[in-house]
Amino acid sequence: MKSDSIPEFVRPFLWSYDTAALDLERDKRLIITQVLNLGTRQATDWLRSVYPLPDLREAVVHPAPGVWNKKSLAFWGLIFNVTPQEQARTIA
Repeated sequence: MKSDSIPEFVRPFLWSYDTAALDLERDKRLIITQVLNLGTRQATDWLRSVYPLPDLREAVVHPAPGVWNKKSLAFWGLIFNVTPQEQARTIA
């Protein structure tokens, strides 16, 4: 599903990405992470209507390293009743 399915009110939370190139299925982890981390109530309501709860929980349980705001991650952990797992960054 191409990005034309991403409404205008969600695009500001994907500001560093070319939304025309995003695919709702292929890029779901990125989209979920960015919107949960930065989005408004309207944007998170849209996200919850697009992706099933297990996908949202998975993004919180296994957060992308270096992307999440700690307070946002803790908040969504409480909302989804899950515990985020700390992932160590590897330095090559």
